[in-house]
Amino acid sequence: MKPLSPVQQINHPLFTKHGLTVFVKRDDLIHPVISGNKWRKLKYNLLHAKSHGYQGVLSFGGAYSNHLHALAYAGYQQGLMTKAIVRGEPHYLANSTLSQATKWGMQCQFVDRKSYRLREDKDYLLTLQKNNPDYYIVPEGGSNPNALTGVGELINEITQQVSYDSLLVPVGSGGTMAGLIAADNNQHQLLGIAVLKQANYLIDHIKSLLPAEAKTYNNWQLLTQFHRGGYAKFSREDEQNIYQFNQTTGITFEPVYSGKMILAFLELIAQGYFKVGSRIVLVHTGGLQGIKGLLEQNRLTANLWR
Repeated sequence: MKPLSPVQQINHPLFTKHGLTVFVKRDDLIHPVISGNKWRKLKYNLLHAKSHGYQGVLSFGGAYSNHLHALAYAGYQQGLMTKAIVRGEPHYLANSTLSQATKWGMQCQFVDRKSYRLREDKDYLLTLQKNNPDYYIVPEGGSNPNALTGVGELINEITQQVSYDSLLVPVGSGGTMAGLIAADNNQHQLLGIAVLKQANYLIDHIKSLLPAEAKTYNNWQLLTQFHRGGYAKFSREDEQNIYQFNQTTGITFEPVYSGKMILAFLELIAQGYFKVGSRIVLVHTGGLQGIKGLLEQNRLTANLWR
């Protein structure tokens, strides 16, 4: 299988000081719109929808969701209708993420936070399916067993491209981490960096997604202390540090997902977490479209990101 994205070695003074060789799996380069783990998690979900005769796909997300943005475009390209249950209010339709999604045909239904919490409730999902019989329902972030197959191909690609000891990936909904664990077969150290607060529940969720043979694997860990204050939260100092890393490496990492992985990685190195001589792969999960939304909200320093 030909790799979908390159592996690129990067240099940084901290890597040299601690004797580390570091690579980035450039999944941000898979596709100009559906990049990174969004592409990989949607691939087999869309194939499932089409092969089972569904006319569309329905999923969940916030007003600036990378997942919904990618789903809208993928559905548009594949001739599938798309619907979204969106946490927020209708005025969000004007933002850069959802305005583009609706141009690709996505229908958005806005709900409050209380209603949005029902997105994993079995009775709620049964009613939703009954009301949308032609739509295949995909969880928030695309994290389900179909996603694991696509993400597993990422491990197979990296193994073809470079030898390594450890792999780091940002974790939001858990599907990418589960797919990596299942495909790695207990061969490498896998570290997930949770990007949201109080993320310990994701450990059980990741385990629940794993096939039986992978449930006993002990080569992975979800680190929950590097969320920087919560989902999509970061300080000006965090922004500056990510920007400096981007400048040093020549690769853009955004501050909601991949940037938090970078900040965690730098802290772990400073703590002496990795052995001298370690070869480490950082998975760039894409999501760069989200930068536009952060700029719209004045949450980024404009001249650093344009």
